[in-house]
Amino acid sequence: MFVIGIDAGGTKTVCQLADRDGRILAEARGPGANLQHAGAAQVERVLQHVIGEVSTGVGQAPAVVCLGMAGVDRAADQAVVRAILSRVAPRSQVVVVNDALIALEAGLPGAPGVVVIAGTGSIAYGRNRDGRAARAGGWGPLLGDEGSGYWMGRQALRAVVRAADGRGPYTQLTARVLTHFGVARSQDLVRAIYHGTVEPATVAAIAPHVEAAAAQSDEIALSLIDTGARELGLAALSVCHALRLSHGPVILAGGMFNAAPRLRQRVAAHLTGRWPSMVVRPLHGEPTAGAVSLALAAAGDSLVLPTYLDD
Repeated sequence: MFVIGIDAGGTKTVCQLADRDGRILAEARGPGANLQHAGAAQVERVLQHVIGEVSTGVGQAPAVVCLGMAGVDRAADQAVVRAILSRVAPRSQVVVVNDALIALEAGLPGAPGVVVIAGTGSIAYGRNRDGRAARAGGWGPLLGDEGSGYWMGRQALRAVVRAADGRGPYTQLTARVLTHFGVARSQDLVRAIYHGTVEPATVAAIAPHVEAAAAQSDEIALSLIDTGARELGLAALSVCHALRLSHGPVILAGGMFNAAPRLRQRVAAHLTGRWPSMVVRPLHGEPTAGAVSLALAAAGDSLVLPTYLDD
């Protein structure tokens, strides 16, 4: 018996095949497969590729495929993703959950706690001992996603054009952003942004430049990191309060916490500054491990998913 766990993010997709004991037998990686950013056709192409790659030579369909993806706890999005998986893995039981749940499961298997994800987007999500869940953030790039890679990149772009206009102070981000887009002047960003094929991941890739500028004591970069960290911390505290998890623990997951160590440090500082006993630690390993764990539980008929407090 085999199962598959998948973490489909805005920047990358990680897929793992495991046996009944949870041993990882194969892994495949692909580009981002977030439904809102990539669209249903791209999601299906990516899932077809990664599932096909890990299944090569297995000789049987996986018993369960568990997919974690942002936004799929909304009924309309879940229906689209389930339809895709019914075509890609027609002989497998399918479990579709929010990517935050698999990250939490990877960091705190079966236990209560909160995860803060800061990748291309951002969200805080938690569950308590009663099997109830709560979330804050996760509103997408137009409504929120503070502290995410896309948010950080967009704020950096705004700082650069404000500096070019004289509406904002000089920032080292200007030279770094111009190099990132391969242009000579701030004015050239207009064509690069509006007439090119700029994906959310391209904007999110600016975030390490913010970290680098902050390391050089650039005030704008330092301010962006602190603002993002404060918003992520507030999201985590909101979930902790809703679920009555005064000690956490809080797991920090997502590429932004690797790309911007200062962000990770400032989020932890904001949390422990409010609740000194709060336990905050980074996620070690891939969130995909959580998807594998949920798939194994489903295969053994023991899977119980958390339900939101406001359901």
